Amino acid sequence: MAKQPKAARPLTHAQVWAALDRLAERAGLSPSGLAKQSGLDPTTFNKSKRVTGDGRERWPSTESLSKALAASNASMETFVQLLGDGPRGGQSVPLIGFAQAGAGGYFDDSGFPAGKGWDEVALPATTDEHAYALEIEGDSMKPAYREGDIIVVSPATAIRRGDRVVVRTTGGEVMVKELKRRTGKVLELASLNPEHPDRMLDAEEVTWIARVVWASQ
Repeated sequence: MAKQPKAARPLTHAQVWAALDRLAERAGLSPSGLAKQSGLDPTTFNKSKRVTGDGRERWPSTESLSKALAASNASMETFVQLLGDGPRGGQSVPLIGFAQAGAGGYFDDSGFPAGKGWDEVALPATTDEHAYALEIEGDSMKPAYREGDIIVVSPATAIRRGDRVVVRTTGGEVMVKELKRRTGKVLELASLNPEHPDRMLDAEEVTWIARVVWASQ
């Protein structure tokens, strides 16, 4: 009796979304960055949108997948390959948009990520358990960072002159600058964009400062 071929295993919800995550990583973007670049609502590919409020699985539409492939300059063959990829390297770190970082509730007093509303993205491993990622929005940091770039911030990494840092002020302002000088009284920061002025802050104005350790460029 002829041996019956094995039935093809259907794609799972987890496989399809994992492949979309890999497609975004391949393009150097977060899921929301890929959605924006595809002309879609920025939250289209977010993890929070993958299951409905009543627990039903939500799948990406063929239209959104087609736009994502075009935006990332990838073919359907590439996407099929990504469906079969093994576990991704690196680790997952919390992710929010840069504009959100200035809002209350996302960080504790030490500058560690806290509260709800964070997404997640897989990026190169870091030894800092409190590391997190910020997605750049707008053009205020060009040419160093462009909209959609992701930077990884490590609160535990030592900071030296010349490092790129994220600073939050007591007034709730969050900025990415280059550290020029730091004393017990002042913090001197160089702008990454030559069209924007450098900043000098009194030490009492600074809630926390953390080093940028990686960027998806």
